[in-house]
Amino acid sequence: MFLGEHRLCLRPRGQGFQTLLEHQLSVLPEPEQRRELVAASGDEIQRLRFLGSTDELVFEARSLVETRPAPPLESCFNGLEPPLPYPQGQLNSDLQGALEGWLPNGQHEPSAIELTQEALMGSNQQTLAFLKQLIELIQERVKYTQRHVGPAWPAGRTLRERIGSCRDLAMLMVACCRVVGLPARFVSGYQLQQPPPKEYDLHAWAEVYLPGAGWRGFDPSAGMEVNERYVVLATSSKPELTAAVSGSFSGPPGANSELNWQIQIREDASATETPSRNLVQAA
Repeated sequence: MFLGEHRLCLRPRGQGFQTLLEHQLSVLPEPEQRRELVAASGDEIQRLRFLGSTDELVFEARSLVETRPAPPLESCFNGLEPPLPYPQGQLNSDLQGALEGWLPNGQHEPSAIELTQEALMGSNQQTLAFLKQLIELIQERVKYTQRHVGPAWPAGRTLRERIGSCRDLAMLMVACCRVVGLPARFVSGYQLQQPPPKEYDLHAWAEVYLPGAGWRGFDPSAGMEVNERYVVLATSSKPELTAAVSGSFSGPPGANSELNWQIQIREDASATETPSRNLVQAA
C-alpha cells in the first residue's frame, strides 16, 4: 500500500497543569518528511509524508509527563462567580470558535438546548452549580459504554440512543456549555486509573473556559472535574482534530487494513506527593 500524509497528536501538552519532561516518537517505515507545527489550539502536532510502498505502519510514542492539581475553582472567582447565560460580548473574540453549535448553520441542537435549560433551572444559573448539575444529568440520561470505532456522535443522537462512549459524552457536554455562552472544546488524552485496567485506551473529556479560571477540564464519563490523574494530548473545538493518528492510504482493489493499538501508563512510584510523574507508552 501507499501512504498518504498523516497527522499525529501523540505529544502530550507541555503547558498548563502538566509539564512534558520527555517525549520520543518512532515511526516505521521512516517518513520522508517530518514537520512539527503548533495547531490553532496551541498543541504541538506532527505531519508526516512517506515515499514508496509498505505493508505496515507502526507508531510508538513514549512520554514522561509531570502533572499537578489546578487551584480550586472557587478561589479563582474571588466571590464573583459569573451568572449564566454568560454574555458573549464580555469574552475574548478568539474564543468564538468554541461557542458555535454543530448544526450546519452554526446553531445548537434542540435536544442539547433542552438539557441545558434543565441544568440551568436546577443550578439557579450559577456557573459551578450548572456544571455539576449538567454532569449529573448526562450521567442520569446516558449510559457509558466503550465504542472504539467511529467519530463522536452529535448531542442529539447520544440523547436519543441513551448510550455513548467517552467522546460522545464529552461532545454532549461541550454542546450544552456552548448553549449558555461558556466556550467549550473537546479533549483527547489519558486517564490514570486505580486499580489499573487490563487494557488502557484513549480517553476523551471536555474543557470549559471559565472567566477568571481559564480552560478547566470536566469528565462527564467519570462524573468529576479533571485532576492530576489526567494527561492531555490534544484539544480542539472540532473533535476530529484531536485524533491521535489520522491519515490515508491507497492500495490494490480488495486490500484490507487492520488497526491494533496498545497503551501503557505507569505512575512514578517515588512521586508520593504532587506533582506526580506519569510514564506513558502508546503503540
